[in-house]
Amino acid sequence: MSAPAAAPASTATVHVNIGRALKDTAITAAIAFALFLPLIGFKTVQNMRNELELETRLALLLTFVAIIAGAKLFVSLVIAPWRERRALNPAPTNATLAKAKTLLAHWFTPFALGFAVVYPILIFTVTGGTGALKWVDNFGIQILIYVMLGWGLNIVVGLAGLLDLGYVAFYAVGAYSYTLLAKEFGLSFWILLPLAGFLSAFWGVLLGFPVLRLRGDYLAIVTLAFGEIVRLILINWVSFTNGYAGISGIPRPTLFGIPFNANDDGFAATFGLEFSPIYRSMFLYYVILALALVTAYVTIRLRQLPVGRAWEALREDEIACRSLGINTTNTKLTAFAMGAMFAGFAGSFFAARQGFISPESFTFLESATILSIVVLGGMGSQIGVAVAAVAMIGGTEIMRDLDFLKYFFGSDFDPTQYRMLLFGFAMVLIMIWKPRGLVGTREPSAIYKERRTILGSHVKEGHG
Repeated sequence: MSAPAAAPASTATVHVNIGRALKDTAITAAIAFALFLPLIGFKTVQNMRNELELETRLALLLTFVAIIAGAKLFVSLVIAPWRERRALNPAPTNATLAKAKTLLAHWFTPFALGFAVVYPILIFTVTGGTGALKWVDNFGIQILIYVMLGWGLNIVVGLAGLLDLGYVAFYAVGAYSYTLLAKEFGLSFWILLPLAGFLSAFWGVLLGFPVLRLRGDYLAIVTLAFGEIVRLILINWVSFTNGYAGISGIPRPTLFGIPFNANDDGFAATFGLEFSPIYRSMFLYYVILALALVTAYVTIRLRQLPVGRAWEALREDEIACRSLGINTTNTKLTAFAMGAMFAGFAGSFFAARQGFISPESFTFLESATILSIVVLGGMGSQIGVAVAAVAMIGGTEIMRDLDFLKYFFGSDFDPTQYRMLLFGFAMVLIMIWKPRGLVGTREPSAIYKERRTILGSHVKEGHG
């Protein structure tokens, strides 16, 4: 007898309510019009008599409202029904697709690491010396600084579950420590780099003691206040930090004592090359790449140690953590100290790279950006933080060059004024699409017999 044929899978249909979709679109357009009216609809301009005049930009306002309304209508008529049909009729597991995802997850890290190593050489080969300077400095070095900062904050927020809104304070401590010691005592970058990290870790411990009994929103408020206190000290202690004027002439790092200048003892002259600023940028790129890789390696190793598992236990439930005999005081202090130390390393590199620092470089916006990288990437995920840093910082830099939008919105349209608006809109879309971050899965710190992936939905509060 032949086996009975398998019953066809049931298919459910989803009816689209066009009237409801049009109503939602109209409401969205009205809200967008009200929000963008003071931001885009009006503009103050200065006339020849230095008087401010109010200029209306109705066409630009209606263009933005039409784009938002069209996007909302598309979501209501296409995206939402597709998601409902997908939920009612789950697709069967595709072995080929699953295998492809496994291969991608297995080879993504080696490929990304290899690309990061050859990136400056590849850019230099394609664009030449002058064109490569922008891509190596503004993109490569800038992104790696925030990758390192994100991995450092990931220890505090992602692993230990301690919400820190003043992380930029440790970044500032590292920068000013290197700057002041280098200018006063003439010490080299390689000596002051670990010293700046240790000083930042010391301040991290000082912050940890007052907040040992705080959790959640209260912890966030205290850390936010700590960041503002450090910034105000940098502004008002003029005799020590030079206040708003900042500090210039910061010594640059050298390669075994060889400076990257145009003199006869410089790098280019030593090796018989034509002088170009790209050499210093490529050197700094590999320095920050090495620092970022050290940060990632130390973090991964710490997660496998008892202190790393204590961080994760503290994140999940502090009361249960105490009941297991874990010293939560030491656990919190080590998390703050380690995260602050890596911020100090990044701060000293930032000062050496810029050659000038001021309190304006260490505002709350920097802390918010670093925290956004950790949250968007997926708290506790090293790969997710790196991907989020590339998307956020690289995307922000790319949005500086949006001159092609003038063809759509007119020659008076200034793209630099709206890049953060567009970037914020993209962040909202990412959080709707991936509410647990770009990488919502993580591997366990300790493995028993078999390596398995833990879904973010299986972890309390989505800290996966």
